[in-house]
Amino acid sequence: MSGKERSPRHRPWSVYRANTFDLSAEMMGLALSGNSQDPDEPVLEFSVACSELVPPSLDRKPTSFVAVSCTTPPQAFWTKHAQTEITEGTSNPIFLSSVAFFQDSLVTQQTQVKLSVYDVKDRTQGTMYMLGSAMFSVKELLQDQHHRLHLTLRSAEGDRVGNITVIAWQIEEKREQRAPVARLQRGDTVNGRMVLPVDESLTESMGIKSKSLSLCKDPLLKAVFGGVMSRMYRLPTTDGNHLRILEQMAESVLSLHVPRQFVKLLLEEDAVRVCELEELGELSPCWENLRRQIITQYQTIILTYQETISDLHEYKGPSFKSSTLKAERKLEFIPTNLHMQRIRVQGESGYDRTYDVVTIGAPAAHHQGFKGCGLRKLLHRLEEARKPKYGEESSAGSGSKGTAYQPQDVVKAKELIGQINTLKTQVCYYAERLSRAAKERSANALERTLAILSEKTRQLVNACDSKLLSSAILALASARPETALQSTPSPSSSSLSPSSCSPSRSPSRQPTSPSRHPVSPSRASASPFRQAAPPDGSDASKNKRFSVQADLHEDDWDKVWLNVNKSLECVIQRVDSLLQRDKLQSDSSSEDVFLLASEETGNAKKDIGPEVEKKSPGEWSDALYPLLASLTDCASLMSDKAKKAMVFVLMQDSAPTIAMSLPLQYRRDVVFCQTLTALISGFVIKLRTSLCDPGFLRQLHTIGLLVQYEGLLSTYGEELAMLEDMSVGVTDLRNVTFKVTQATSGFAPDMLPVITGNRNGFNVRVPMSGPMFDTLPRDIQNGMLLRVQPVLFNVGINEQQTLAEKFGDTSLQDVINKENVTRLSLYYDQFKEVLSEDCLPRSRSTTNLPELLKQLSHNVNAKKSKNVEILWQAAEVCRRLNGVRFTSCKSAKDRTAMSVTLEQCQILQREHALAPQVFCQALDCMRSEGCRRENTMKNVGCRKYAFNALQLKAFPKQYRPPEGTYGKVET
Repeated sequence: MSGKERSPRHRPWSVYRANTFDLSAEMMGLALSGNSQDPDEPVLEFSVACSELVPPSLDRKPTSFVAVSCTTPPQAFWTKHAQTEITEGTSNPIFLSSVAFFQDSLVTQQTQVKLSVYDVKDRTQGTMYMLGSAMFSVKELLQDQHHRLHLTLRSAEGDRVGNITVIAWQIEEKREQRAPVARLQRGDTVNGRMVLPVDESLTESMGIKSKSLSLCKDPLLKAVFGGVMSRMYRLPTTDGNHLRILEQMAESVLSLHVPRQFVKLLLEEDAVRVCELEELGELSPCWENLRRQIITQYQTIILTYQETISDLHEYKGPSFKSSTLKAERKLEFIPTNLHMQRIRVQGESGYDRTYDVVTIGAPAAHHQGFKGCGLRKLLHRLEEARKPKYGEESSAGSGSKGTAYQPQDVVKAKELIGQINTLKTQVCYYAERLSRAAKERSANALERTLAILSEKTRQLVNACDSKLLSSAILALASARPETALQSTPSPSSSSLSPSSCSPSRSPSRQPTSPSRHPVSPSRASASPFRQAAPPDGSDASKNKRFSVQADLHEDDWDKVWLNVNKSLECVIQRVDSLLQRDKLQSDSSSEDVFLLASEETGNAKKDIGPEVEKKSPGEWSDALYPLLASLTDCASLMSDKAKKAMVFVLMQDSAPTIAMSLPLQYRRDVVFCQTLTALISGFVIKLRTSLCDPGFLRQLHTIGLLVQYEGLLSTYGEELAMLEDMSVGVTDLRNVTFKVTQATSGFAPDMLPVITGNRNGFNVRVPMSGPMFDTLPRDIQNGMLLRVQPVLFNVGINEQQTLAEKFGDTSLQDVINKENVTRLSLYYDQFKEVLSEDCLPRSRSTTNLPELLKQLSHNVNAKKSKNVEILWQAAEVCRRLNGVRFTSCKSAKDRTAMSVTLEQCQILQREHALAPQVFCQALDCMRSEGCRRENTMKNVGCRKYAFNALQLKAFPKQYRPPEGTYGKVET
């Protein structure tokens, strides 16, 4: 047999199950009773073991594996279905990977199975030859009393070369643990087909709790994940029993769904930004030139977003981006090689556990390149570029004309714009509702709506009552052409900074009249403008005229601000009057009502009958309409003026560095989109599988969800810049919240998450079916926003990390790990303050969480080469705190495969008593025949990890794949 890699066009040995097919009649005859409708359960599973293998030469024992082929009449050729792992140096190998036939395998009782045993002479070169083979039919295996077959292996010449045993695991367990409800006896037939009762401990019920384990059946998980591939193993435990392991890997539909939504939101946000700049009105020439330059920069970015949206919608490929496309411009917002990796562990005592991890290529701007630095350094450079502006303005002499806005002012301006937009909309909405309540003559609705309207209006008034806003309004007024012509000489045409073209103004003003309404202290106090130079000569007259104009503008703003309060008071008084009249109408005689109505309306009505009652709703509406119109007009005027002033603040702040900040923001958007997509995938799978865990749900809505990203990037060369990108992307996840909603239907498109918001904060709505939604706590059902606490730990493990440790710099990795161990400890402290340990999953580990965190902190601060214990301990802490796990390397293909398989075996040993003597064999088995080996095929068309022997010498021993599974391939 040739040791060469198979062509990608051949069917891979693992079972791809992107779709679930109905069982044929023959399959129904084969399927285990009660199990035929669960696509995660195989219709047939067996393991193999060899004995007395005859080596080709006496100087060595065979290194063997079993290849499984099958054919179903009338098919006349054999199809390779699976193979076991390679077991070295023994004539009696026991193979840990089992052979599974799932529903779409189209296996029947007439299916013939051929077991071919190969001896591998050189694993590196793939040199091997067949020792012998044996055949059996599925029907033979089912009809055997113990569901075991002992077969003789014969060579091509017909010589006996050993024995092979086939054990149908599931059927045997069923026989030994048959439940009383299974009335069918072994060998019974229904409609001529054999039916076997099933082991209930290995079968999911039809309830919500059990469905959480099925990637192919659950409506929510089926909508989000696809392309599921599965492998199965039977592993011994320390107590002599066996673990049944189902390993699965699935693509996420969100790889495309999230970027399409996200880029659209960015496009809308930047388009609004351009509109806001356009709506500032006429500006003096220097400010107008500045605005044009900023708008031009935004329009360039907007054009790029439009092209990206078009490219994403035209993309018709698979629902994941392969590692070979990570630098493709059209797909740069799509995460690289995003998959969900799962193991389902079932024990003979009946327990059933699942462990999930999301794997993703390091979120980074691969298309844009790295050039020695990533987001972390670029953001630092941007801050350094802005510092001179702040420093020059704050230390400039009295002749400066600009306005000094500190970074906190910019943050406040962005917050104010959001608050004003929201509150203005709410005021208009509740004003409309109040008008509707008046038309319906509903006293209760009128009273309730008025209370909300009053609260929202006062919040809007308070939001507009700030020193920053008052000074910004004056600054915008001074930038108008008529003001600039009178107060400021023309600036240099080469100047781009508003500090060189903004006119100066008087820092304070005096009340214009003692009869005016009192002014808010924040607007009566001095503005943050610097004191202008003492006037002399003609400059004194100019400054005097500008001071008067500034007072006029501020007086104008005060009037607008006060008019909103006055309008609200008028509405409140009129509603009180209407409610009082309504109460009197219900309590008084018809004559008293008539007199009161006459005084209010001035109409001489002679009686109050049904006709008047019909007109009463109109009276309420007519009485309130002009007052509500006045309130909404005043609120809109105030909101618009305030918003323009804040936009002007942002324009001044961004102007000096706009050419640098927008490309940087674009890079940040790319990285964040990749990170966000992985987060949403992880949130959905965690919420669904923990739906019946009240402790987790209480923790979720109380302190938020812990999400832990594991990085395997080196701190050398391009990967150092990737790590910078990734660290910023993970940190930005703190601006994401989740909200669980009830899905409008059970169709897959209606079950997909919906993203709203902007760069200041994104919210993800996760729809769930009615029965699932009803199981959630009331707080979550009522729309509580669910926060996330992201942490990142990175340890480089490859040969480049060796260079970084000897000749380079590992400080970035050290800083990231120290920052995040602090965040992780703070999360646990917060947990202890408000929740009990009962919320956490049970663990067989002898190390408690405080001790584990202490060990993690010690390792983070220790100077140790490639200290992978940091990754192991961080992962364990995350799982024990109900967190979601993510693992990344450059492409999530090779180093990630080593990490997730190691973590799977560590979980099996720590939590499920995996026998220590088979730990390494199980690890090699998962790496050689598990789902991650198929991930390499999906990405590069070759079932090899992209390592070479020299590289692997630099790897920690636990991260080295077995021989024959790696080689030089494209990454």
